[in-house]
Amino acid sequence: MPAVKYGTQKIQFEHVLDKALKHAYITVDFYDGVMLKSPPISEIKAKEAVYKKGKWILDKLKLVERLPQGKIITGSRLLYLGKRYYVDVIQDAGTRNATVKFTHSKFEIRVNPNLPEREPAIKDALEKFARDKAIIKITPRIKKWSQTTGLTPTDLKFRKLDKRWGSCTKANEVIINFDAVKLPFTLIDYIVVHELVHIKHRDHSKEFYKEIAKFIPEWKLLDEKLCGMKL
Repeated sequence: MPAVKYGTQKIQFEHVLDKALKHAYITVDFYDGVMLKSPPISEIKAKEAVYKKGKWILDKLKLVERLPQGKIITGSRLLYLGKRYYVDVIQDAGTRNATVKFTHSKFEIRVNPNLPEREPAIKDALEKFARDKAIIKITPRIKKWSQTTGLTPTDLKFRKLDKRWGSCTKANEVIINFDAVKLPFTLIDYIVVHELVHIKHRDHSKEFYKEIAKFIPEWKLLDEKLCGMKL
């Protein structure tokens, strides 16, 4: 996909050639992101056309980011391990529903264009990605902090939790909200230690927080940050 650097930002766009057109024009569509439609022109001319409308395009993309969660389009940004990454939604008839691939610089979401509703398929694919990555990225943190704190859960599970980042059951099972993989490791570690300490202290007493402070002295600051995060 061609791209233009505007200031410090990169604008990726799709270029559609149409011999019937007399002039080039740009759209920022809900599903298709930034699209340049023009009569046959060179790649240089195409990039120049996008660059000239750079500010307008970026303003439109900001509006796109404010759309309700679940409505993911090209140009959206997704959180992963504390950083926001560009989203490229690709229509692919060979994809059954939707798939998510992280390239370390952006998210590639392939979705079947013939689906009657695309948002649920994309949402399911993103949740599968988050669950799979949470298992890979967070499980080692649990093992590390279990050794450090001396507190070992009877089991570890990753689930979608509506109002909590994690929980510890009466049977000492630790459950982590797989959406925690969107957070930086500093916050992930706080969540992990918080739930492990519940093995020793069931409530949120002074003793509970004193125990956390032994391992994470800055827990108050991290707790405030978590409270500001929208689940």
